[in-house]
Amino acid sequence: MDKTMQRYLSEQGCSWEFNPPHASHMGGSWEGMIGIARRILDSMFLQQNTRLTNEVLCTLMAEVTAIINARPLLPVSADPDNPFILSPSMLLTQKTGVPPPPGDFSDKDLYTKQWRHVQALANQFWTRWRREYLPSLQHRQKWAVPHRNLQVGDLVLLRDKQTARNCWPMARINATFPGKDGYVRKVEVMTTDQGNVKTFLRPIAEIVLLLPKD
Repeated sequence: MDKTMQRYLSEQGCSWEFNPPHASHMGGSWEGMIGIARRILDSMFLQQNTRLTNEVLCTLMAEVTAIINARPLLPVSADPDNPFILSPSMLLTQKTGVPPPPGDFSDKDLYTKQWRHVQALANQFWTRWRREYLPSLQHRQKWAVPHRNLQVGDLVLLRDKQTARNCWPMARINATFPGKDGYVRKVEVMTTDQGNVKTFLRPIAEIVLLLPKD
């Protein structure tokens, strides 16, 4: 590490605490992110028997890092109609996010120019990352422990398969519809799209609770 940086961290009372070797289980949440990314990449490369140059691999890993660091952490906006979400990339870059390059990148681009090849692989990773990461936020303990019903005012993530890369659509619950047993299985959500407020119904399986209203 640069000596100037070392001196600054020392003056600010910062210190490094490292996990011991062979103790990845002590890493907690970040090791979980690494595990999901590793499984997806292993599967992608094994299925396609992909061989990448060093430049293509480095670019792909930069895209993978951007995808992982764009995940939502918690809301920091007090506006209930237009929630603003903090992500790891915002802490690192002080920017709201990096959208993918314009264009439609499909599997056929895996065999064309290198930059389109990278974007097609990044899109594949994004699709599988969302499919595996979002369920990790939904803890299902059926018939074991009663869980809080979704409530009006809760902030939720929408599980939309058509979402562009690095985009996490969010909404507020506008109304709930309990069944005869008192459990909520359907909700009305409100979201903002380019300044237009939209409301629609969703089953609870298609949303992820991000922040309860209380």
